[in-house]
Amino acid sequence: MKRSWRKLGLIYCPSEGAAHPKLASHAANPVAHNVTGDVFRVFYNGRDRSQRSSIGAVDFDLLTRRIVQDHDAPLFTHGPTGSFYANGISLGNICRVGGETVLLFMGWRPADDGPLWCGEIGRLVVKPDLTLRLDHSQPLLTVDEVDPVSLSYPWGLELPGRGIQLWYGATHSWDAGNGEMLHVIHASFSPDGQSWVRLGQVLGHQIGIAQAFSRPSILANKDGSLEMWVSYRGGPGDNYSIGYATSDDGLVWDWRPDEAGISTSAIGWDSEMISYPFVFDHRGERWMLYNGNGYGRSGFGLAVLEPN
Repeated sequence: MKRSWRKLGLIYCPSEGAAHPKLASHAANPVAHNVTGDVFRVFYNGRDRSQRSSIGAVDFDLLTRRIVQDHDAPLFTHGPTGSFYANGISLGNICRVGGETVLLFMGWRPADDGPLWCGEIGRLVVKPDLTLRLDHSQPLLTVDEVDPVSLSYPWGLELPGRGIQLWYGATHSWDAGNGEMLHVIHASFSPDGQSWVRLGQVLGHQIGIAQAFSRPSILANKDGSLEMWVSYRGGPGDNYSIGYATSDDGLVWDWRPDEAGISTSAIGWDSEMISYPFVFDHRGERWMLYNGNGYGRSGFGLAVLEPN
């Protein structure tokens, strides 16, 4: 059943020239974490002049749509040369893993061979005061025989009776034969947050239509079913759209892009593309933070799901 998102407008975009050097542009991959009442801390990825991403944040009142505080310095920066996150950090979501509250992220580094990058998955411990600490100097999930090229944007959920499920992007090829990468959604399972079983691709793709997926956002419903919103694009030159899928178990997904219920606007900050959704529930309503033009250069906005 198709439902629609009502757009509530642009929420935040960093001011050029006024930001910290590590947050000079972009507010990509927003992650909302409730602080108190209707106030959420929205972590985001800002970039420096070398395009290396770090973590910034704003505190935001969801109901009044007012920025309560704009944190003027990064909460966590990309790593030193040689680290798995040397070229940047891209955010996934906050979840419980191994008894701790963690912020999952994609770490960028130069590839061991070739001119492109390698992404691997790490985690930051979210302390009670919402400061961030790197959990381990090594990735939580690194490239291996199942994921030999690059990983991206993790989303984890601790599900009753199912342990911890993790979904993430995995590069199969930098060129699928049409000049565009084949980058799809894989899954992994862990009973304890320490050992992981990789399950491979769980959402199908179509070359030229939906072959490059990015930043899945997944919620579990009361009946145990799962819903996913995810960025996707087809061939070269295509901009991201936001698609939608459903699943009973998180391992087989039914792709229903026409039911996403959100698309680009006619004009303005999200008129060329929409991407990197973050969907969450609050006060009986479902909300979406998302990016628009320029992969987050134009900031992030907010939408609310219309009732049936």
